[in-house]
Amino acid sequence: MSKFNKFRPYPDPRKSEYLHAPLGPGVYDLRRISTKEQILFGIGGRCALRMSSLLPKPLGTGTRNNEKKRKYLLAHIDDIEYRTCACETREEAAEIERNIKQNPKNSYRYNT
Repeated sequence: MSKFNKFRPYPDPRKSEYLHAPLGPGVYDLRRISTKEQILFGIGGRCALRMSSLLPKPLGTGTRNNEKKRKYLLAHIDDIEYRTCACETREEAAEIERNIKQNPKNSYRYNT
């Protein structure tokens, strides 16, 4: 099974920063830098595209319907870091997501 890369600061598109994420299937995991609080995780068949929808429009894309989550991320963007895990298939990403959900040590602010 694939492994997560190291955490890196979440990019701020207002500063022309770049998102480094799998173009294909993958898993993402976000946390606060200052507190290490787990914020959210998720999967995408096109992980980079899915992650670009984590911010509210016009900064983010996509059709996410969780405005509260998107606004939270933007409000704390300078204190957010992320890591990703590239997968061979969406099914592999879904399996990793299930393992994250089932781990009693994980307590995310926003569950997917």
